Amino acid sequence: MTVHQPNRPVPAAPGGPEPSPRRPHRLTSRLVRAGLAVLLAAGGLVAAQATGAQAVAGTRAVATQAATNPYERGPAPSNASIEAVTGPYAVSTTTVSALSVSGFGGGTVYYPTSTADGTFGAVAIAPGYTAYQSSIAWLGPRLASQGFVVFTIDTLTTLDQPDSRGRQLLAALDYLTQSSSVRTRIDSSRLGVMGHSMGGGGTLEAAKSRPSLQAAIPLTAWNLDTTWPEIKTPTLIVGADGDTIAPVATHSEPFYASLPSTLDKAYLELRGATHFTPNSPNTTIAKYSIAWLKRFIDNDTRYEQFLCPLPQASTAIAQYQGNCPHTS
Repeated sequence: MTVHQPNRPVPAAPGGPEPSPRRPHRLTSRLVRAGLAVLLAAGGLVAAQATGAQAVAGTRAVATQAATNPYERGPAPSNASIEAVTGPYAVSTTTVSALSVSGFGGGTVYYPTSTADGTFGAVAIAPGYTAYQSSIAWLGPRLASQGFVVFTIDTLTTLDQPDSRGRQLLAALDYLTQSSSVRTRIDSSRLGVMGHSMGGGGTLEAAKSRPSLQAAIPLTAWNLDTTWPEIKTPTLIVGADGDTIAPVATHSEPFYASLPSTLDKAYLELRGATHFTPNSPNTTIAKYSIAWLKRFIDNDTRYEQFLCPLPQASTAIAQYQGNCPHTS
């Protein structure tokens, strides 16, 4: 009798295939399968680590971007978006009675309805000599829909001079950030001023008095003081080539020339425009005002593209001067 020993090959039948040891074959298969499993597990670990690293890198990139500019609001801009009558934010309004405030004549607050994006920068705007807030009301919803709280104000009297209008602009900002119903929607460190005619002259006065302001935009401004070397606020001066009340040669141009050379500043002269052009909706005024306010109140360098390189003369622009690139 033949005894088969474990792990010994079974003799092959005549003409049949060469026998193979069963247990070593199974052991080899198990080892191969185990090796493959280890390799697959290692590959999965590497892939997981890579995915995790990518996620961490992405999170860090977002955090870095947010840390770089925590004030950025709204989608990436385009020429079409800043020339549009309505920006990306829905706007609400509230009326401020002259009887409920001191230091200025009340007004209307325009603000983004949603609070999802946090706080916003704010801008106070003053009208000109003998005028009311209605004369600059179009700027309220136009600017607010781009992501600002905007306060168009009435002055104590329609005859107030630029120095008084400057103080009133500051009083309006103080009310807006400290007492108004929308104060929690505002970042009080990000404020600006605008104004038309004597309100524009008041804008220069306000910027001179409060260097912490982030932006100033005088519109066809009038002021007997033509030198402003004390101003430290980034300032965009808007003049009109057909202005006979505050001619650019004796107002806007010397205002601009007197600003410090180290200041972020610009001079936009409208073509075919008059002293009262800022009293009606105007795409050129809106476009460059939005770009200036975004760039300096929100520190949003996405808007630098509309200011640098300097805009060229066109059917709407008689001339544009300024310093580029901006440093603020």
